[in-house]
Amino acid sequence: MTDYTLYYWPIPFRGQFVRAVLAHVNASWREASFDEIFALKDSAVKEQLVPHMGPPVLTDHAEDISLAQLPAILGYLGRKHGLLPEDPVRQALTDKIVADANDVLYEMTLHNGAQMWTPESWSDYLPRLDRWMRIFEVTGRRYGLSPEEGLMLGTEAPGIADLVTYVLWDTMTAKLPALRRRLVAHAPAIAGLCERIAALPEQGELRSESDQAYGDGWCSGQIEASLRAVL
Repeated sequence: MTDYTLYYWPIPFRGQFVRAVLAHVNASWREASFDEIFALKDSAVKEQLVPHMGPPVLTDHAEDISLAQLPAILGYLGRKHGLLPEDPVRQALTDKIVADANDVLYEMTLHNGAQMWTPESWSDYLPRLDRWMRIFEVTGRRYGLSPEEGLMLGTEAPGIADLVTYVLWDTMTAKLPALRRRLVAHAPAIAGLCERIAALPEQGELRSESDQAYGDGWCSGQIEASLRAVL
């Protein structure tokens, strides 16, 4: 039996954060099928594995539990697999980094596709995206991160903070390469961290598998089409 089952659409986006953590700890997992995801999502709340509105959902078979909401899933995996700092301040900063990443995804998809990007709205948004990059950059710099070395919170080994930062910015700028030069310009230390995490064997293997499975897609649908049009 695999260690986990992940219920998420066949795209990177939010699901890739969970995949990256599972790959990092060498856990095995099964990707639920489209039909399974739809059936779970649309079933009566009292019949769901965990009451939720939409994926991602992660089932831990060893513990016989299921969790929804990306921050809750990442927090659980971080605690279970020792990927959180020991001191409460940096634990809280890890939570903040996860929340910031979730906010960036929400903004980049215009509130989960509630609207579509236009040249005007994208131009207006770019200064805010640049600021998000600098927020991550300054956070890491305060704990010794540089383009050449270091981790987000000055830990000895990569943790949730590093994996989340990597998945957010590296996946986004790999799938939307026009944004890579902005990342390098506004957050060179984050760009360097992304390169180092991407070079880890388990993350390289996951990236290769994901590219084969999901192609160039990032968030998918009409919102991604509108994003690519303005880029």
